[in-house]
Order: sequence, then structure tokens, then C-alpha cells
Amino acid sequence: MTSETRPAPDRIDAMPDAPVAAGTDGGCHGGTDRMREAARNAGKSEVLDRYAADYPVGPHDQPQSMCPAFGSLRVGLRMRRTASVLSGSACCVYGLTFTSHFYGARRSVGYVPFSSETLVTGKLFEDIKEAVEQLADPELYDAIVVTNLCVPTASGVPLRLLGKEVNGVRIIGIDVPGFGIPTHAEAKDVLAGAMLAYARSEAEAGPVSAPPARSDRPTITLLGEMFPVDPVGIAQMLEPMGLAAGPVVPTREWRELYAALDCAAVAAIHPFYTASVREFEAAGRTVVGSAPVGRDGTADWLASIGQACGVSADKIAAAQNRILPAITGALAARPIKGRITVSGYEGSELLVARLLVESGADVRYVGTACPRTVWSDPDREWLQARGVKVQYRASLEQDIAAVEEFRPDLAIGTTPVVQHAKQMAIPALYFTNLISARPLMGPAGAGSLAMVVNAAIGGKARFDRMSAFFEGVGSGHTTGVWEDTPQDRPNFKKKYAALNEAARKAAEAVGS
Repeated sequence: MTSETRPAPDRIDAMPDAPVAAGTDGGCHGGTDRMREAARNAGKSEVLDRYAADYPVGPHDQPQSMCPAFGSLRVGLRMRRTASVLSGSACCVYGLTFTSHFYGARRSVGYVPFSSETLVTGKLFEDIKEAVEQLADPELYDAIVVTNLCVPTASGVPLRLLGKEVNGVRIIGIDVPGFGIPTHAEAKDVLAGAMLAYARSEAEAGPVSAPPARSDRPTITLLGEMFPVDPVGIAQMLEPMGLAAGPVVPTREWRELYAALDCAAVAAIHPFYTASVREFEAAGRTVVGSAPVGRDGTADWLASIGQACGVSADKIAAAQNRILPAITGALAARPIKGRITVSGYEGSELLVARLLVESGADVRYVGTACPRTVWSDPDREWLQARGVKVQYRASLEQDIAAVEEFRPDLAIGTTPVVQHAKQMAIPALYFTNLISARPLMGPAGAGSLAMVVNAAIGGKARFDRMSAFFEGVGSGHTTGVWEDTPQDRPNFKKKYAALNEAARKAAEAVGS
């Protein structure tokens, strides 16, 4: 469709009396409480209440991790024929797009900038609407995802008024504020759930486009991102029960959403996709927790899936008997010996811990930034029965405390946890790049961690040699090699800390 044939843009007078939100000078430095209060005053209470129920925080307010919107942006950028548009502070948009392209995105990200004037008068909404109308080309896109970041959410920018479609292109408007969604992993669910809700409404209204490929057997939708080999392995495990693996949600194209909804059951491989589960349950689908990891996990998961789909006990046993010996053999062939702590923010931390335990590792602690849900209970109960401490909504301080308490042979965790462990001369591996980027399910997963984990544990001698070599160089204010060791000046630190705090408060008062 050319620009000449597109309908003329219409206009909606939105938020003429909207309050000034914290940080309307283009930043979001007003503080979490102030931003949250501003959002409620601007009409976003329903959204924030839903997020609070779907993604509960605690025992502290929020885990320390990257901007949550990175998760939803990454989901949109991975989908074919889908455009992504951000509305937020320029610094936030820069950071999000930089990180997304660093992780392999090969598409442009739309950006609608704002000023105090456009934000307060409602012109920002008009700018977003105009951008969507110009972008909505059905020859190029099935959907456009528009995301409000912190400041537009706090100011009540009403993406719901964009409408459901423009020129036949679906419009998905979501709010992903850092003060409402705890982690980037859960932001993936925000977009996945919104897309499932849209697709479900389309399917209920009438015929929809056929998925690119469809099995003639009942399918199991796999909920949660996973290593590409894992769905193939799961399909092989399901085959003796007369079942097939369905799409992985988040999907890679729109039509797969229809196939995901048209399933026999849903496997919540990542157990924190609360909004997505709500859509599947509204469609009448049963959701099964845990995953086929290790021997015990695979046996239990196959039984749960089979029962959810009405499969006979004989077929369930046949599936178990076909796959379990191979898993047992793979675990025995590549044992892991050593004490390990596990932490991360992907959502698969409990599954990794289970696999390590079945491989022979002495796992003392597993921390995840994600919340506890009923779909992770099977994994939690299995781990706790074996003496593993499980910490949901784990903070960096809790993860580091576990490393210091248990003095593991290997610490698996986020970047700062890895750094802290290595400073203690403890081998460490970054969870996201070195652990979660491997197969975990079935026989392929049973031996996948052993090589990298055993190699890391075997490197302890190198850390000891490095520690001995650098012994006496100092730490903290004495870091380095000195002829005269620097003296700590706590009084100076206290004085200038107070001056810095006073300056920060003064700058904040001016900015508001």
C-alpha cells in the first residue's frame, strides 16, 4: 500500500490535563515510588495492579538486573514481520537498542521522542499514533508492537487508544515500566501474553490463517525460550504417547500463535509466564509444570503430560522406557563432582540445578530472580528434598552470600556473582552465555553441562596460582603496588558523601 492510498490520519484529543510525571525533562530519576504514584494518578492503576498480581516482588522490592523492557523488545525483534516501536527517554532507548543489537538483532527499532511539552499536552500520543499510521504497511508487517517505557507509563500515555489495527496491521500496545515489572524475563511474558490474547480473540471471531506447519497428532505447546535442540528432543520423547511438540512461545511469527493455542496441553518449561498461562487457560488448555530434565524430571514430566492429555498408562510407560535408559547412561558417562551454587535471571535456574544434582554435583544453593509459581513447585520440592536451598526473587547480595557461605568448587551466576567468586579464587561461569545456551532436555541435555562444568572446576589450580602471584597487592583503597601504603580516610568519605547527597537532592528538586 502506497502513502497515496492510505487513509488520512485521524486525531484523538488524549490526556489534555495529564499531570506532570517525575522526570518529564526526559529522565526517570524521580524514584520508583514517585513514578508509580504518578502512573496511578495518570490512570494506569489497572495495569500496575495486574502486574503486581502477575509478577509479585519480595522479599525485597526488585532483583538487580537489566531494564525489564529488554525482554519484551527482544521477543518482538525475533518475530518475523513484526515492527517494534519504543516510547521513552532517549537514554533508555539508546541502551535498549544497543543491548538488543549486541545480542544479535538485525532490525531497526522505531523511536518516538518526547519533550516536557509533548508529554504533558498529549502531543506524544499523537506522535506515536502518526508513527504507527506511517509504519503500518500490511505488505511488510503482521503486527506493530508499541512499548511505553517508564516516563510515558508514569504520564499515562494511553496506548489502548491506538486501536486494534491500522491498515490491516495488528497494533499491540504494552506498558513495560521498570517500576512495575521486576525482570526482563517477565517482560517477555507481557508481550507474549498480549499477543496470545489478541490471537485468541481473532480465533474466537472466525477463521484465521493456517499455521506454517501442523502435526496430525495432538500437540504440546512449549512455554518459554529454550535451546533450539530441546524442542526436537521433546518431540522424540512425546512420539510414543501419540503426541507431538507444538510451537515454542514466544513464537517467531504470528501464525504460530494460533497453533500454540490449538494444543492438547501446555508445558510451562519456564514457570513464570503468568499472563501467557492465563490466555491458555482461558482457551481451555491444561498447563503442566517442570520439564524433562534428568531421569527423575523426565519420568515425572512424561507422566504429567500423558495424564493431562488422557494418554493410557501403557503408552506413558512405553515413552518412559524408551527414553529413561538413554538418560541414565548419559548421566553415568559424564558425572560431575564438586560443590556448586547456581544463580541467574533467565527462569531456568531450578531446571539447571536439577540436572546438576542428577549428574552427581553437590548443589547447595539455587537463586532465581523470577518469582515462585505453582508451575515451579515440582522442581522446588524435588530440590529441597535433597537439601538444596531455593531462593526466589534472589538479590545479588543473597547470591554472593551463598558463594561466601558454601565456598563452592564452582559458582554459576550473573556477571557480578562470577566476578565476586573469581576474586575469591573460586572458578565461576556466567549462567546466560555458558549454561542456559546449552540443551537441557532428554539425553542431549543429560551430558551437556558436564564438559564445561568439569573443565571450570578443574581450573581451580590456576586461580590459586594467580592468587599467590598477586598476594599482597592490596584491595579496596590499597589496590595496587605501593611504596607507601595509602591510608584510609573515613572522615573524608563521610563528609563528601553528605555533600554528594545534598547535591543530588538539589538537582532532583530542580528537575521536578
